[in-house]
Amino acid sequence: MAHSIKLKVYNLLERSSAGNRLAKQIDAILIIFIVVNVGLAVLETEPSIGEVYVWQIFLLDFIAGSIFAVEYLLRLWVSDLHPPLRKYGPLKARAVYAMQPLSLVDFVAVLPFWLSLFFTSISWKSLVILRLLRFLKIARYSPAVRSLISAVVAEQRAIVGSLVLIFGVALVSATLLYSVEHAAQPEHFGTIPSALWWAFSTLTTVGYGDVVPVTAMGKTIASLVMLMGYCLFALPVGIVGTAFAREIHSRDFVITWGMVATIPLFERLSAIEIAAVTELLHSHSVPAGQTICEKGEDGDSLYLIASGEVEEVFSDHRILHGEGEHFGEASLFAHRKRTASAVARTPVQLMVLKMEDLRRFMDRKPAIAKKIIDEAIDERKSRHTDVEFTS
Repeated sequence: MAHSIKLKVYNLLERSSAGNRLAKQIDAILIIFIVVNVGLAVLETEPSIGEVYVWQIFLLDFIAGSIFAVEYLLRLWVSDLHPPLRKYGPLKARAVYAMQPLSLVDFVAVLPFWLSLFFTSISWKSLVILRLLRFLKIARYSPAVRSLISAVVAEQRAIVGSLVLIFGVALVSATLLYSVEHAAQPEHFGTIPSALWWAFSTLTTVGYGDVVPVTAMGKTIASLVMLMGYCLFALPVGIVGTAFAREIHSRDFVITWGMVATIPLFERLSAIEIAAVTELLHSHSVPAGQTICEKGEDGDSLYLIASGEVEEVFSDHRILHGEGEHFGEASLFAHRKRTASAVARTPVQLMVLKMEDLRRFMDRKPAIAKKIIDEAIDERKSRHTDVEFTS
């Protein structure tokens, strides 16, 4: 009984992307609490709000802190169910989990709650910085933020290298300006450390204007430094942008590959063969309420749901499909008319596999075609239906 409850908690907290609607609702509620909590911490610094609604803000913050604390403890409790951590014992698995970046963020998020609970001498307002750090919890619920962090980590050597280059250019620029300007402006360029302020403000194209060269040579050097600033700071931006795009593409590929791998028709294919099939998919966006396919149409497409919900309407019942699920498979390989209409319940992002594209692919790959046909035949036998499938 206890293990069953633990498994349910694990699915709710750690597998929200697996099509579990309740888990997604819990994530949405937690995100709302994070945003409200951070907003309250910011508004509290405004005297007209923080000094008038002291207890209301404290109560809402206390409720949010309590929820974050329960969430953190539950995540620690079920952490030994994570596949990579199962090889450890319960205690070591929880210790390893607690030291992971997202877990540390969760710990920082509940730290103000525990400090105020056990140390009454600590002022709640003095913890405003720790409370604002709760915004970092958004990374747990945002794939885009996680992808950006992964991109930065993956390119950390290139980013550090570009920053070293930028600092080197700033140092050289400050030295040059010190050489030509220190006699004219000893208060601003009397030392190289003093000249570094000008170098950084110029390289970053901020240009406060409080320190400027006055000699002809100084102005010439400054012009070149400004031009270099545009080029140098575009370097780390380009590195991160390229890595981020690659990370997003890799994540989308893994998700799509996983969806294709769950389709019975392709169960016999290897990982490389499934990857080849994913290249046949076409992305298709459908607004809420629009019909995707009609009952009685030729079943010439298989649909995989990347996001959103789709409802299949049969004569006597309805089936609701969510993210990661698929429909239209039976019609695809059985040459049958569709027995149901499909309607988008929410805005839907679909990955569509056309039968004609699959046939051309099978003509080029006879070994893969044989596996698909054999699986289709087995499917026909298991369903006791007449299936005609030829390549």
